Amino acid sequence: MTPHIEAQPEDFANTVLMPGDPNRSRYIAEHFLENPRLINNLRGVQGYTGYYKDTRVSVMASGMGIPSISIYSHELFTEFGVDNIIRVGTAGALKEDLELGCVVAGMGACTDSAVSKSLEVGSVHFAPVADFTLLETAVSHARLLGIKMPVGNIYSSDLFYDPAGKDVKLAKLGVLAVEMEAAGLYIEAAKTGKRALALCSISDNVITGEAMSGKDRESTFNEMMIIALETAITVDKLSVNKTKEKLKLV
Repeated sequence: MTPHIEAQPEDFANTVLMPGDPNRSRYIAEHFLENPRLINNLRGVQGYTGYYKDTRVSVMASGMGIPSISIYSHELFTEFGVDNIIRVGTAGALKEDLELGCVVAGMGACTDSAVSKSLEVGSVHFAPVADFTLLETAVSHARLLGIKMPVGNIYSSDLFYDPAGKDVKLAKLGVLAVEMEAAGLYIEAAKTGKRALALCSISDNVITGEAMSGKDRESTFNEMMIIALETAITVDKLSVNKTKEKLKLV
């Protein structure tokens, strides 16, 4: 146990899907996993482990913002043996042609957060990026499923409201969407040598002003979830095969 997670290491699968909202965590467990079991509810941050197509998968909320996801991802990577975390959250589109409900994948995550200073790399500005294996796998599954999923840079903001107009300025630089967690997750994965990817369903469009209701944000992300779950299955098989190869060498 840690101050934030009351489960045991064996309670978690190799891959954890991580939405921000605890209610969304429960929704995913109940609607996408077979035989889900509640493994954490400390501080109301719900975590479940169940099965998707006979593969063990976990889902646990991260809370809102980089500080919160940094705590939970760090503990999962270092204390609970988790190798892969896939953020499955919502984001605001910074491109006019990104429709509500579509899925984007964060190849990189720029941020205004000071979190990268914790890396102690002097004057260097570390660029948080997704794990290529997870990203490539997700893109492949999106294509097989016939789902259009733009891939590119996203912006992890420390502020939900944007009085400085950074969103619009970043849109001109080709940034796809704004959210609040991916950069923190990518940095924790880099620090611990683990894998991370952020998939986001577009819940509103900063450019056009369109927006989903709060209720729709909880449940309108089926395409994103299928991509994430199929990715979890594939990387789990890759890990199993890698372990078998190591045993053969021994």
